[in-house]
Amino acid sequence: MADADIATPDIALALPTMRVSYEEGTLSENELADTWHAQLQKWLDDAIRSGAPEPNAMVLATANAEGIPASRTVLMKGLDERGVVFFTNYTSAKSHDLMATRFASATFPWYTLHRQATVRGTVEKVSHAETATYWASRPRGSQLGAWASPQSAVVRNRTVLENALANVERRFADADEVPVPPHWGGWRIRPEVVEFWQGRMDRMHDRLRFKQNRDGWTVERVGP
Repeated sequence: MADADIATPDIALALPTMRVSYEEGTLSENELADTWHAQLQKWLDDAIRSGAPEPNAMVLATANAEGIPASRTVLMKGLDERGVVFFTNYTSAKSHDLMATRFASATFPWYTLHRQATVRGTVEKVSHAETATYWASRPRGSQLGAWASPQSAVVRNRTVLENALANVERRFADADEVPVPPHWGGWRIRPEVVEFWQGRMDRMHDRLRFKQNRDGWTVERVGP
């Protein structure tokens, strides 16, 4: 039988019926930790223990000065009461967005647990000391890649990138330690709102939100 004669499902027609029944858990006010960062750490720990892939991955959303949005997945590399931290090239598109608006949102999609958490707020660059500490933990290959990559810039082909990496490898061949590039570092999202979403049956999901106000933080439940 020719390949053309083999029946294949119509994915477009199947999309409306594709759904999962969320029955993994619940989230009530008395289950929440006292602070947003303790609750986020708890859910991160749960994701790690469950074997969820890339548990510290978050979808980072930014907008440029004209309000045009963009999103991409990055890895959270720091979490404390000040906010969540990720590292990148300061000349990248995301960094240009952040420097223009000073706001960002990031969502942790823990699909296997039927959970997600969203952090939204202002952003700031982390200190040079924080960047240096994290940089020292990166594999040498990742350090060299950060030097070589013209992140978000248009390149002619893959060979351009490979040649750039080869040049960097020669540049630091005799160096025991690769220094932090001057154009590279961390961003911290300082949350104003942090929402924890737990999937429930029949679309009646639990959504509990930490919200910062003049007197501190309050917790509110919002409709699913």
